[in-house]
Amino acid sequence: MLQLSNHITLIGDIKSTPKITKFENGNKVARLNIATEKNYRANDGKIKTGWEWHRLFAWGNLAEFIETYGVQGKKIAVHGKLVNRTYLNPNGQKRNITEVEVQHIIGI
Repeated sequence: MLQLSNHITLIGDIKSTPKITKFENGNKVARLNIATEKNYRANDGKIKTGWEWHRLFAWGNLAEFIETYGVQGKKIAVHGKLVNRTYLNPNGQKRNITEVEVQHIIGI
């Protein structure tokens, strides 16, 4: 049966240099932030443009692609799924985060 839940497609701009982590087994993960443009009506009735920020991560060959081509300011299209996880910050406090696990990426 075709699974139609938990799919997300975003087109946005890379807003910082991606962080690449290489593990002892040779696998890599790339972490990056992108911003997507949004339009909204301000209190004065005028249409304004703003940004939505998204955290992304990618494994393996996708991480290598991002490492090579993922420069700050580049526009990309990604397709993936939302992933929720919990971690401890440096102060030992529990934090929840939602990220996009990239399954496909295209540089625009």
